[in-house]
Amino acid sequence: MSVHPRNQGKDDCCEKTHLNCQYSPGYYWLGNNTLKVPLVLHKENRQRLVSQILSKHKDQVKENSFILLEGGKSVMQYDTDHEPLFKQERYFFWTFGSDIPDCFGIVGLDEQATSILCIPKLPAEYATWMGEIHSKEYYKSIFLVDQVLYVDEMMDYLKSKNASTIYTILGTNTDSGSTFVEPQYPGLRETFNVNNTLLFPEIAECRVIKSPKEVEVIRYCVDASVSAHKHVMRKVKVGMKEYQCESEFLHHVYNEWGCRNVGYTCICAANKNSAVLHYGHAGEPNSATISENGFCLFDMGAEYHSYTADITCSFPATGKFSPEQRVVYQAVLDASVAVMEAMRPGVCWVDMHKLAERCILAALLKAGILVGDLQDLIVNKIGSFFFPHGLGHFLGLDTHDVGGYLGDCQPKVHSLRTTRTLKAGMVITSEPGCYFINHLLTQALANPETAKFFNVTELDKYRNIGGVRIEDDILVTETGCDNLSKNLPRTIDEIEAFMLK
Repeated sequence: MSVHPRNQGKDDCCEKTHLNCQYSPGYYWLGNNTLKVPLVLHKENRQRLVSQILSKHKDQVKENSFILLEGGKSVMQYDTDHEPLFKQERYFFWTFGSDIPDCFGIVGLDEQATSILCIPKLPAEYATWMGEIHSKEYYKSIFLVDQVLYVDEMMDYLKSKNASTIYTILGTNTDSGSTFVEPQYPGLRETFNVNNTLLFPEIAECRVIKSPKEVEVIRYCVDASVSAHKHVMRKVKVGMKEYQCESEFLHHVYNEWGCRNVGYTCICAANKNSAVLHYGHAGEPNSATISENGFCLFDMGAEYHSYTADITCSFPATGKFSPEQRVVYQAVLDASVAVMEAMRPGVCWVDMHKLAERCILAALLKAGILVGDLQDLIVNKIGSFFFPHGLGHFLGLDTHDVGGYLGDCQPKVHSLRTTRTLKAGMVITSEPGCYFINHLLTQALANPETAKFFNVTELDKYRNIGGVRIEDDILVTETGCDNLSKNLPRTIDEIEAFMLK
């Protein structure tokens, strides 16, 4: 069997081991033509984190100091004995690459970035219900750590090393507003000096700048998602249910690419639902029938080795744009192209959002949906009625990845998920959109200060379109940017030609 180009140079991966397992020493791989992920990726992450802390806080960090992380916990669904599919806590996964629940991890703040994975001691009956109980040495060889302990040996290890300070994560996720919970272990704070302020901004900032190995995994997720989106575009037809399109995507990324999970709930919005930004949730479960004039907005991203893509395609169900759909789609596409042409290190993301908004407003003005002067539209925030979300967000282990309001960020602006200056190594989505959201338009028309900018007669021709969003996953490079999802049909001509085949 020939080696797929994406796996060339990875001859040290024991393929025989992967016939029965996703792991071999130093690798995660699901066989066939899926990506072989070298788990040294996480060793390099640990080294990067320790190096950054020691270079910035050398005078503060005492000898025999350690980072302590707690992985995700296995939980049952409500009051049942059903265990939902486990997904690892992302800071822990970034650091260790392990998807085992109920673990802790220790990283020494020393030049070697000494690593200890602490695993739960499993009862014998685990082997009956869940599978083989592996040894400490097995996990040491897989995850490339210096030592593996049982969790109940962790405190004794730290005592034996005369641990001076234990650094834990405590911080707020600026997307959710939720506070990260520190590791909870009996006696930890009574026994050791615990610092919960230094680590959070440092590890979050490390996650913002992706390593080449992380980019390789993200690129694979994007390739899988692009392939699946194109597959769905070929399958969609009037009369289908939205959930059938979702099922086509899910099957394709799993069957063809080994992506068991997606990074977020699929948004398969057709007809007026395409104006609902986060459609597809339990209350609106992709259940509508795609109509003759239905416009599809499909926002779906595959996940592999816990990294994810986030891509949105918008297109008419028939494969042929109406005149009104053309106007709105082209407005969003022009914004998308303008942003990618301007993206490079040193550019402020707020300016990119403003650029996208200006492009969309200019197109709506040209179409006669809006009236007046472009600058007056901007000053009166008319753009927020059509483009009510931020231009994009960081992407990585989380769909809305961490670090949006660290570093050189400006104060939070409207719904922007970051206000930072771009740096090489960032992966960020660009997702301009234009939506006809009835309750927002009603608000605009009820206020004389904003209503004067609307041509209601022309606006009414567009209300049933729903919305358009074009979302790509972008790597910021040293000289500009690389659109990782560039192989999608994006222009109107490309989409119509592709869907006719």
